[in-house]
Amino acid sequence: MNLFNGENLDNWDILIDDKGTDKNLFTVENGMIHVYAQQADQSLQSFGGIVSKEEYGSYILTLEYKWGEKKFQPRHEFVRDAGIIFHMHGDDVIWPNGVECQIQEGDTGDLWAIGTRVLSTVQNVIRNYSEKGDTITRGNQEHRFQRFHRAYCWENPGWNTVKLIVKGNEAIYEVNGKIVNRAFDMKYWNENLNEWKALTKGRILLQAEGAEIFYRNITIEIL
Repeated sequence: MNLFNGENLDNWDILIDDKGTDKNLFTVENGMIHVYAQQADQSLQSFGGIVSKEEYGSYILTLEYKWGEKKFQPRHEFVRDAGIIFHMHGDDVIWPNGVECQIQEGDTGDLWAIGTRVLSTVQNVIRNYSEKGDTITRGNQEHRFQRFHRAYCWENPGWNTVKLIVKGNEAIYEVNGKIVNRAFDMKYWNENLNEWKALTKGRILLQAEGAEIFYRNITIEIL
């Protein structure tokens, strides 16, 4: 089913930080979500996201994205950056707890554990994802952001397809049909129990992170 209906953002909440003055970061046009459509190139802008109103546990999420030309302070001198945070939980802040599939020039498919604990398999020389690599755990309370690099960047000029195959506390990342990362044994910190517990569901967030980007054909298949 369509997670984005191509007409409006009625199925989404909007989350914006307090850094910029213009909070209208997401515009729907021609069946696409246009991020930073009205903002002047190189201007100082907020980061933000659109967040699904519903939580999801096991599903296949597919979307297409392409970069625009504009970049914004404070990331105007860096590569273009965005991403998908799934199994979002906890406080609605920028950036919330969850697991990210990064969308970034040269790094699409990197895995970020944000306030979570994640296992993946890592090649022991270049330290990128490898199906036959060593099992590594990243994510703890001292370091809120922890990263697993993708196996390879399969991003193309123009439109690209990202697919997340999420089954409870496991996920596979595909970029343009290629598996580039995997997450196993995803966990969140339960403050009441003072221990890590299985992270099996949450909301989905699409990022605005200082670069003009277009999202379209956002679908979800419940497993």
